[in-house]
Amino acid sequence: MEAHKYHVDLEWKMDRKGEISSPVLDQKVEVATPPEFPKGMPGIWSPEHLFTAAVNSCFMTTFLAIAENSNLEFISLTCPAEGILDKKEGKFAMTEVFLRPVLTIPNEDDREKAEKVMIKAEKACLISNSITSEVHLETKVLIAENQTA
Repeated sequence: MEAHKYHVDLEWKMDRKGEISSPVLDQKVEVATPPEFPKGMPGIWSPEHLFTAAVNSCFMTTFLAIAENSNLEFISLTCPAEGILDKKEGKFAMTEVFLRPVLTIPNEDDREKAEKVMIKAEKACLISNSITSEVHLETKVLIAENQTA
């Protein structure tokens, strides 16, 4: 496979806030220092949010490909995620990311397959494989007919 390139532009706007965009995307996203830091700004995407979102969205896209290739039928997928910023070797770093996918499938017979596909997706995620943060996967499978775990 040939290498792929992804271009992202940044324009500083004011204070601790800027805007990211890409020449191939229609959306622009405001970014800022998170409020936990001096002069941080609440209510705006931070690098820490984007980092966590990158891991989470990569999990989703990888899951979708593996589920399709595995003929796994599912009804819905949600995935709350939590990125942990901490000090590591005296420097701030995103040390851990917790992915908590909730997958709803049509019947109990596919529960084991669903679990395996989610685990495989996390292990194959290119973003997770590109970072030093520890990624934790806490899966939950619901059955559509009775919505129990």
